Amino acid sequence: MSTKDWIEKDYYKILGVAKDADAATVKKAYRTLARELHPDRNTNDKAAEERFKDVSEAYSVLSDPEKRKQYDEARTLFGGGIRTPGGGGGGGSFGFDLGDLFSGSGTGGGLGDVFGGIFGQRTRSRGTGARRGADVEREVTVTFAEAVEGKTISLKLTSSSACPSCAGTGARAGTVPRVCPTCTGTGFTSTDSGGFGMAEPCKDCKGRGLVVDDPCPVCNGSGRGTTSKVMHVRIPAGVVDGQRIRLRGKGVPGERGGPAGDLYVVIHVGSHPVFGRRGEHLTVTVPVTFPEAALGAEIKVPTLGGSPVTLRLPPGSPNGRTFRVRGRGAPRKDGTRGDLLVTVEVSVPPSLQGAAKEALETFQTATSGEDVRAELMNLAAKEA
Repeated sequence: MSTKDWIEKDYYKILGVAKDADAATVKKAYRTLARELHPDRNTNDKAAEERFKDVSEAYSVLSDPEKRKQYDEARTLFGGGIRTPGGGGGGGSFGFDLGDLFSGSGTGGGLGDVFGGIFGQRTRSRGTGARRGADVEREVTVTFAEAVEGKTISLKLTSSSACPSCAGTGARAGTVPRVCPTCTGTGFTSTDSGGFGMAEPCKDCKGRGLVVDDPCPVCNGSGRGTTSKVMHVRIPAGVVDGQRIRLRGKGVPGERGGPAGDLYVVIHVGSHPVFGRRGEHLTVTVPVTFPEAALGAEIKVPTLGGSPVTLRLPPGSPNGRTFRVRGRGAPRKDGTRGDLLVTVEVSVPPSLQGAAKEALETFQTATSGEDVRAELMNLAAKEA
């Protein structure tokens, strides 16, 4: 990579952030892109691999306040690019030697001091080759009762890890990889252009810092294998449909000492034939007879996973009225429970015969002087 190439790279555009973006925004953008473009998720995708390298390079500069300041000053100085002597495209040229500018012309300063430090430090910091493992997402379905009360489930995870045959070295058993002579184990090579130090992944070892002469026949020299493990995950009481649970460090193991990724468990909750959910409260609709609603009664109400409770209906309870049974809902984070919301629904018999029909006809005659729709009609007439 030449000096011209580096200065013309717009790291803000690569990460998709504004030039005045704060550190948190830069970090968030990097994490999103790194997760999307990670080599473990894009096997044999050269375009994604190159994009991942550009994103990592951009973040290494913009996440460091001093490097970012130096980068901004350089971009301001050159207006976002370099016009070299004799350059095409009608861009014109500098009237002096760029080599003098970058070397400092014997003054001990110059841009070589500014940019050389940036890439010298970056090469050393990334030379360890440690890589964070990829995140893993799994979806599970639990019953309505399991979501309310919580449950421990078993998840079988298959992920990439160190090859068991070569212990992650990539070399055949009995042999060891050697330090790459090109990059001396750093994983990066640098070029010096007039005092301007540039770094890029080593082409001989592909950034690993090691060269395998006799590849492991199991992993073909990659150092990675596939492992399966069963993990027991506790679904907390009170989860809701679509909730995402994060388990730190339970994803794909890292490479060369890097941290493991995270495991994300997405919860899907099944429906229940009797109960519903309203936040921390459970809901249930209970049918009652007309005499129970009109005269008042004590009725049995089911509870989720427990014995029925007795609910006292006051006389004249209207259809659709909701009553509250405290402490019979879903668990809260503080250990207490929400309530059970009971809605009564007056049940109308499909047919009446004999004494029941005669009794209801007698009731109808006794209340014939009451017009239950009088208020409704009056309101409608006023608005007409």
